[in-house]
Amino acid sequence: MPKMKTHRGAAARVKITGTGKLRRRKAMRGHMLEHKASKRTRRLARETSFSPGDEKNVKKLLGR
Repeated sequence: MPKMKTHRGAAARVKITGTGKLRRRKAMRGHMLEHKASKRTRRLARETSFSPGDEKNVKKLLGR
């Protein structure tokens, strides 16, 4: 059976930390930032983790 290919869309959006945790960017920070409160844009700028159920699926997409 051939090797499973990495899902390139997931690989571009997710970073794996040294301890094996998954990190991602939050949505809603691409454009129209002028209309969003500074507090909100600062909160959206931080990286966050996945919920346990999603983490399992994303790891499968990344071939881990």
